[in-house]
Amino acid sequence: MTMRDFFKEENGEMVPVDDSVLVDFKDGDIVEGEVVRIDKEEVLVDIGYKSEGLVPSNELSIRKGADPHEIVELGQRLEALVMQKEDADGRLILSAKRAAFEKAWNRIEESHNEQKTVEGPVIEVVKGGLIIDIGLRGFLPASLVDIRRVRNLESFMGQRLECKVIELNRSRNNVVLSRRAVLEEERKEERERILTSLEEGNIVQGTVSNLVDFGAFVDLEGIDGLIHISELSWNHVDHPSEVVEVGEEVEVKVLEVDRSRERISLGLKQTRKDPWQEIVEQVEIGGNIKGRVTKLVSFGAFVEVAEGVEGLIHISELADHHVETPDEIVRSGDEIEARIIDVDAKRRRLSLSLRPKKEDREERSEEPSGEQQRPESSGGERSERGERRPRRERDDRGGDRGGRDRGRDDRGGDRDRGSRTSESGGLRSGAFDKLSELDLGENS
Repeated sequence: MTMRDFFKEENGEMVPVDDSVLVDFKDGDIVEGEVVRIDKEEVLVDIGYKSEGLVPSNELSIRKGADPHEIVELGQRLEALVMQKEDADGRLILSAKRAAFEKAWNRIEESHNEQKTVEGPVIEVVKGGLIIDIGLRGFLPASLVDIRRVRNLESFMGQRLECKVIELNRSRNNVVLSRRAVLEEERKEERERILTSLEEGNIVQGTVSNLVDFGAFVDLEGIDGLIHISELSWNHVDHPSEVVEVGEEVEVKVLEVDRSRERISLGLKQTRKDPWQEIVEQVEIGGNIKGRVTKLVSFGAFVEVAEGVEGLIHISELADHHVETPDEIVRSGDEIEARIIDVDAKRRRLSLSLRPKKEDREERSEEPSGEQQRPESSGGERSERGERRPRRERDDRGGDRGGRDRGRDDRGGDRDRGSRTSESGGLRSGAFDKLSELDLGENS
């Protein structure tokens, strides 16, 4: 049978031989026809009606800006939804993408209810994720593209992805997908095998998969373990990026395996030698060690004696005299040599001192100073409050007799005048006898 069996030409137009042979449909119905013409802006489809149906290019596919020649070809059978039986120009307006949506929705709804997967190519990269053609526009959030966060979504353009439907909203024509759910299902058996085989204390290989403020995740060929920031290095770490980077192969120690929660705690520093322990093995109490002042605090100064190892010089050990603040003696960045006074291996503490050894201080106190040995000769005189004073400079005649004779204590009076005049320089009793021998009258 041909078209002439149903239509005849009258006055240059094709009219049906019998109106009963025309396709019976209404707005909203899905009809099928043959593509008879393809233009840039529209496609004509013969559905057996008195005129061809017109499919605007934006109603041909869910792909935005697609060329009609890339979507359909002449003679192809095409399903379309009747949008308007007759517009103002008497044309039949159809939509192929809405027909595909209606058919796809039922299929997707069934897949969602039965926990089945759907599949389609990635057709767009949008803010926050991907658009997948599954008969309609399915949205795949970036966080659900893979098991770990994907940085370059453009690499998925054109790929066919298998996903699970996790959200449906017919009123908004909204479909949310998850590829991560499919991947996790596939790796479930592998995760169970890894969780069963791992034991605390094992040393395993892995790849750093993600960095967060509190640590680094490591892919153990099927399941991620966490290295807490405190387990990354023997040194203080402000952010995991200071120690590792995404994609780096690392050797880690299994610290804990929580099989019920599928969580694995890992340690990186445990696979590397503890620099503090090396120092403990090399030093001994009473010996000297060189280092650099790294930080001053109210109670002392911290000194780095090796990479990752710091000792503390308490403020009372900075000098042999009273110190108000550490910066009176040292500055941050100073290179110094200090004496080791204590090593606490259990608490990982190294105590240092800049004060001389006790025997050295005693030797210094026994050395003669001026006419008479004084206990404070090495560190200056002490005030009544116990604070050290700098020693007064000697006069031109040697010793410090003149200074003492003229000096007064802090309260304004001479201290122990009698005893001092008899022990020091100044005017002694014999000096008055000499004055009587002078003939003062001749000089008046």
